[in-house]
Amino acid sequence: MLNTAEILDHITSRQKNHSLSRELYSDQGVFEADLENLWYKEWIFAIPSCDIPKTGNHSTLQVGAYPIVIVRGGDGVIRAFHNVCRHRGQRLCPKQNGSSPKLVCPYHQWTYDLDGRLVFARDMGPDFDPSKYSLKPVHVQDADGMVFICLAENPPEFERLGGLLKDYLAPSGLKDAKVAFSSTIVENGNWKLVIENNRECYHCGGSHPSLCRSYSDNPLMTVMEGPNAASPEILEHWQRCDDAGVPARFVNQDDMQWRLARVPLMNNAESFTMSTKAAVSRRMGTMPWNDAGSLMFYHFPSSWNHFLPDHAIVFRLLPISPTETEVTSKWLVHKDAVEGVDYDLQKLTEVWLATNDEDRRVVEENQKGILSPAYEPGPYSPNQEEGVIHFVDWYCRKMLDLLAPQPAMAAE
Repeated sequence: MLNTAEILDHITSRQKNHSLSRELYSDQGVFEADLENLWYKEWIFAIPSCDIPKTGNHSTLQVGAYPIVIVRGGDGVIRAFHNVCRHRGQRLCPKQNGSSPKLVCPYHQWTYDLDGRLVFARDMGPDFDPSKYSLKPVHVQDADGMVFICLAENPPEFERLGGLLKDYLAPSGLKDAKVAFSSTIVENGNWKLVIENNRECYHCGGSHPSLCRSYSDNPLMTVMEGPNAASPEILEHWQRCDDAGVPARFVNQDDMQWRLARVPLMNNAESFTMSTKAAVSRRMGTMPWNDAGSLMFYHFPSSWNHFLPDHAIVFRLLPISPTETEVTSKWLVHKDAVEGVDYDLQKLTEVWLATNDEDRRVVEENQKGILSPAYEPGPYSPNQEEGVIHFVDWYCRKMLDLLAPQPAMAAE
């Protein structure tokens, strides 16, 4: 198991624009460092807010060692807490989703209000002060229908991304959506391999026949350098969106931790379906055309997403072990859309269910090859894998900033 100095050595010795060393994709010490320095300190996409639309609805997730519960209060506010009873540590909410007027520990029935206050604890004696045993809160942000959490005591700045999400997601109507279908799979690969695979379409033509009906594997269709620097097709699409008052142009964090851009699908495709036509007749939001393309949003380390005129698909990954990653996908439709009337569930989900499984197999074979002593880091394609380079550079910069010893202050 690598220690901090050894991890730093692997990062600093990486050849530019090459993949990482075997240990950075498989070592337990690296995995624990990733958790401590990234997953426990960065904002993480958790759920779409429509996953918990009513008072008392709650959703749970596991971030490394931390079980978390997210709940909607009677005041409509979404809050997050450590999913741990303050009595003897039982998980309060064991299921992925649920609903109750209070959060009741199944062990000894300690009961918490939806704002985290302890309101009932039986036979604790006259000196017991329930105000000292509220649930421990977790930082949470609801960014126009996308809920992020942060486990850090002092979370990073969120205001710029939150403001842009409010503008860019407004036409998608996430607040008036519902979850039509949810899928969770475990990929037997390191979380970094899962993101790397997502950040390029070099593999799409050979791996994703369903997706490639509507999504181009031409790198020029997803490579953008700024709000006025992209392929002619994308610039034309952005101008069309500008004229309709729809935010579409490329915006990003300086270090490429996140980015937003709306891109056209191939041949005026309307959605990610086998027919390339819309999957849902009752469309989400206020997009003016069926062929408005996909608003793509990614955020390291936890999420990538597609927002289409008829529906949205949000993706969340969570690390389980050095070679296991949980990937959850949720398909969102208008809250009043009726299955069997406004959409067919198979047609809605079949393309990305197939794509997710294809990606799972790719990542797992990638991990098996990297575990071989014969593996050595190979070069990324500067044309096809620019997105992978962005991610790996971001990862290495972050880890160096957080792990490298800081120079001592000079004495006065």
